[in-house]
Amino acid sequence: MLMPKKSKYRKSHKGGRGGKASRMNAVSFGDYGLRALEAIWMSSRQLEAGRRVITRFVKKGGRIWIRPFPHKPVTSKSGEVPMGKGKGAVDHYVTVIKPGMIIYEMSGITEAQAKEALEAAAHKLPIKCQFVVK
Repeated sequence: MLMPKKSKYRKSHKGGRGGKASRMNAVSFGDYGLRALEAIWMSSRQLEAGRRVITRFVKKGGRIWIRPFPHKPVTSKSGEVPMGKGKGAVDHYVTVIKPGMIIYEMSGITEAQAKEALEAAAHKLPIKCQFVVK
């Protein structure tokens, strides 16, 4: 599971999700990519589920890049805890995905194989995605 080794602050503010992606919006490393069409906080578990599907399709042929990294801590309190008494403990980490952002990139395989692998990974993600070519 992806998570930061060390961070300056343990807990963070929620922040906004608005707007379109101004960075990570083009295929840079590989030849094919999976572009997000909606905004979401994507957890490290969801990113890992997509990566596992792609790895299964690629076997030893291609190369995979996961572009976003989950730096943002999400806190939660345990059940039946009264209001107040501070913020909860860090539960998991997320990455902010904006429309137009490239989530996964691939190279070293044919376009048909890449399309099949990335569309299978898109089924694991909770948003609409689009296959793109460099």
